Amino acid sequence: MPHCPIYQTFLFRFAAICTSALILAIGSLSSGASESRETPVVLAVKRARTSIVNIHGHKSVARENGRGFGEGSRRVNGMGTGVIIDERGYIVTNHHVVDGVRRIQVTMFDGRVVVAKMIARDPKTDLAIIKIPSSGSLPLINTGTSSDLMTGETVIAVGNAYGYEHTVTVGIVSALNRTVQVSDTQSYANLIQTDASINPGNSGGPLLNIDGEMIGLNVAVRVGAQGIGFALPIDAVMEIASRMISVKKLENRWHGVVGRTIVSTDGSHYIIRSVDSGSPASREGLKAGDVISRVNGSTVQRALDFERAMLGQQESPIEITFEREGKALTTKLHLASLPDRDPTVNDRAWHRLGVRLETVPSARIRKINSKYRGGMEVQAVRPSGPAAIQGIRRGDILVGMHIWETVSLDNISYILNRNDLDDLQPVKFYVLRGEQTLYGHLQVSMTR
Repeated sequence: MPHCPIYQTFLFRFAAICTSALILAIGSLSSGASESRETPVVLAVKRARTSIVNIHGHKSVARENGRGFGEGSRRVNGMGTGVIIDERGYIVTNHHVVDGVRRIQVTMFDGRVVVAKMIARDPKTDLAIIKIPSSGSLPLINTGTSSDLMTGETVIAVGNAYGYEHTVTVGIVSALNRTVQVSDTQSYANLIQTDASINPGNSGGPLLNIDGEMIGLNVAVRVGAQGIGFALPIDAVMEIASRMISVKKLENRWHGVVGRTIVSTDGSHYIIRSVDSGSPASREGLKAGDVISRVNGSTVQRALDFERAMLGQQESPIEITFEREGKALTTKLHLASLPDRDPTVNDRAWHRLGVRLETVPSARIRKINSKYRGGMEVQAVRPSGPAAIQGIRRGDILVGMHIWETVSLDNISYILNRNDLDDLQPVKFYVLRGEQTLYGHLQVSMTR
């Protein structure tokens, strides 16, 4: 190109502009983000992110063979999200995220990977509680309410989308009170619909409002649809979680308070609906209509707050502050042990396996298959229980679990009483259906 003073001047000026811009950019980076970049969405995510965990592991899925469940299984990667709801390490997630996962691995926000233990599950509502070890107090999510959501308001989904940890997407509340049927055995009611991108792996993660409060738990996507995702409303999630980690369920102890969470314009309140006769709460004078505000100094706004405060108290006196007719009152109570109950083996099989069983005469079994000494016929299957989820039917004959035969109720009792049963999850089972031996993998409930 021939020499051109005008063109050369232009190049010098352009270079100077670029250099100035680069210096400004470097200065901006060194001094931190500008206030204008810290939008409400950015601030909301900052408030919540340390309480959100990623969940991953492997599970066995039955191969389809047209007869209800497979004659074999395949191993798949499981992934999802969870939210810390108690500083001692209790995490809420979706049941389908951890169902069938033998080793539940949890990645914290700081990158630490720990192994979680299954605490409670509710397949019907697709919720589960897992617990991770904690040497200190873990950060809790700020919980809002789903009672005042507005169609069109901004919401934020955070989760382990397709394995990409802590993915953030933004959208609006598209609709409320949706009913969604996702399979023959699973349906959801009263869901929040959003156009924030919710993908596989987002399940169990929080749906946040613009204040960084969790107002939903992401649960499902509409296959083949763009911009349609769903979340469980947080008010329902917290009520179910309170029952799943109640001191009665986890520690076999009793306070006698039957309450409910009331959400109003001035916030959430935990109100006593009734008090069990002869219970510690009854002896200390608590009554229906009392509003519990604090337990041992901790604020109580929901049923979950109340049950969390009861955990781990053992024999210690528990100070309860409550309001009655506008007056603030205080009392102390001691938790009581639940009356001993020795359930029958079949009661435990119904609760933990989801079946009622009856011994089959060995002669009948031998006519079907001579290699088995006996078995237990399935008389009933609990809807949404572990057996139902695996496709076990009434009339199937359970002939073995893991390496043990199931000839009698004593065999079932032996299996359910094993201390290492959780390490074997999901437990391989064998059933006779007609003349065929079928097998699958059963997630035994560990609540004794």
